[in-house]
Amino acid sequence: MSAVNPQQGLRGELRLNEPMAKHVSWRAGGVAEQLYIPADVADMAVYLNNLPADMPVYCIGLGSNLLVRDGGVRGAVILLHGALREIRLESKQASSGVIYAEAGVAAPKLARFAAGHDLVGAEFMAGIPGTVGGALAMNAGCYGSETWLIASSALTINRQGQVRKRERAEYELDYRHVALREANEEWFVGGWFELQIGDGAASKQVIKDLLQRRIASQPLGQPNAGSVFRNPQGDFAARLIESCGLKGKLLGGAQVSTKHANFIVNAGQASAADIEDLIDLVATTVAEQCGVTLQREVRVIGDRLRGEA
Repeated sequence: MSAVNPQQGLRGELRLNEPMAKHVSWRAGGVAEQLYIPADVADMAVYLNNLPADMPVYCIGLGSNLLVRDGGVRGAVILLHGALREIRLESKQASSGVIYAEAGVAAPKLARFAAGHDLVGAEFMAGIPGTVGGALAMNAGCYGSETWLIASSALTINRQGQVRKRERAEYELDYRHVALREANEEWFVGGWFELQIGDGAASKQVIKDLLQRRIASQPLGQPNAGSVFRNPQGDFAARLIESCGLKGKLLGGAQVSTKHANFIVNAGQASAADIEDLIDLVATTVAEQCGVTLQREVRVIGDRLRGEA
């Protein structure tokens, strides 16, 4: 249900016991104890600074890489998509330019914005079904490129509401891995992307081609969360899963996609438990039959319902 903001000075929207199935692309899961949609970064800072020090905090964008368990989320969920959505051309020189995008901006929008300013190198972002914040947090990538290859720095916020600019060198970066070299709990609220000057029309065509490729190879017509597992070095998770005969495997309302084996879809009223149990079944089967331990790419938060394993 919606609620009036109880904390003085807040300008955003606070919702209590908010169904998270509305905010994750799997369309499954329980409720959040509280969900906050900030008005801007300054408002988010006030909200964070007013939270109890021991309250868990989760920042989400489009919910496209997230599973919320059926028992719901204790703590605060901050919804950035639709809130932190500023995108601007920061600078442009003879050979390069810099774009600033807030964390709630959809990754494909960044790709299109860059092409519209004759900046190239961000086309792959059109294939990422999430936001800039999520892409920065997990070094999201596809089609041979990754977020932190074009991100030069980021704007972050901590539990005390302090905002600071971080440079690329301050992070440990790897395949689907981003970690501060110093221990600190922070969330991304924006990023700067350095791109080369190029042919905007050609860039738009590349984006169009990538989207057509995505439509042809991924189950976009069914609720899903993108790739479930990271690709093992030198191999593909989808190939391993398919080799185990799991393509099309059903468990409750969840199914290994018949279109792409590294996608699990909500085939009809799946619970979060159905999806998580199918993820576990796939990982266990691949480990037993192929001797490969698949690493989950999706994030799982919240509590199982009482009585669930």
